[in-house]
Amino acid sequence: MTDRLKGKVAIITGGVAGIGLGIANCYVREGAKVVLTANHNVDGGHAAVAKFGEDVSLFVQQDVAQEADWQKVIDATVAKFGRVDILVNNAGIGGVNGAIEDLSLADWQKVIDVNLTANFLGEKAAIHAMKDTADAKGSIINVSSVAGLVGLPFAPAYSASKGGTRLLTHATALNLAQRKIDIRVNSVHPGWIDTAIVPEAARKQIIAGIPVGHMGEPEDIGEVCVYLGNDESKFANGAEFTVDGGQRA
Repeated sequence: MTDRLKGKVAIITGGVAGIGLGIANCYVREGAKVVLTANHNVDGGHAAVAKFGEDVSLFVQQDVAQEADWQKVIDATVAKFGRVDILVNNAGIGGVNGAIEDLSLADWQKVIDVNLTANFLGEKAAIHAMKDTADAKGSIINVSSVAGLVGLPFAPAYSASKGGTRLLTHATALNLAQRKIDIRVNSVHPGWIDTAIVPEAARKQIIAGIPVGHMGEPEDIGEVCVYLGNDESKFANGAEFTVDGGQRA
């Protein structure tokens, strides 16, 4: 531990598995207190708190697309830890893949709600909380995707949601900076990360397309988020951090 996040309180959505848990691992290691949320993986939430300890972690069940649930998370965070310094908007879904003309409006809307609208709601809630509890200072990290940089042909809703997250990040960062509010907003764009959602049948083909020859680990995203969460990154604002083993180089 190097205490790079000592004294910081972070909310990590989708923080109980995959990339979110990798971020949480790095944050707790660096001295942060973490509030982890998930909608369906309640068992994973309780397991994460048991792993990290109740003194430094809290699980709150949350539907990120519901504004009332955001207030629930903020209230629980402030009640337990007294402040909000960092928000990592990590929760997301892949949705239905295929030809765009076969995609239903309901399937489209679900992906947009969880992957994009939820990030707006999170930013809004976190900014108010940071103003109220942290002297209007903090860091918001939006986990987008390489699909927010280059569209995936059979994932139109996912690509649109991640591209929207990229520009939401830019717009929010500029809006806050121009008003002299010291809350920074940046995006992280993972490539293929070795999690349970990687299709086993396609693993060799995926790895063959990655210049460094292997997939990333969840903690590879976590380390970037550590940098963005602490004051080392004080001049990074409205920026994009691509972590994909060179695929988009």
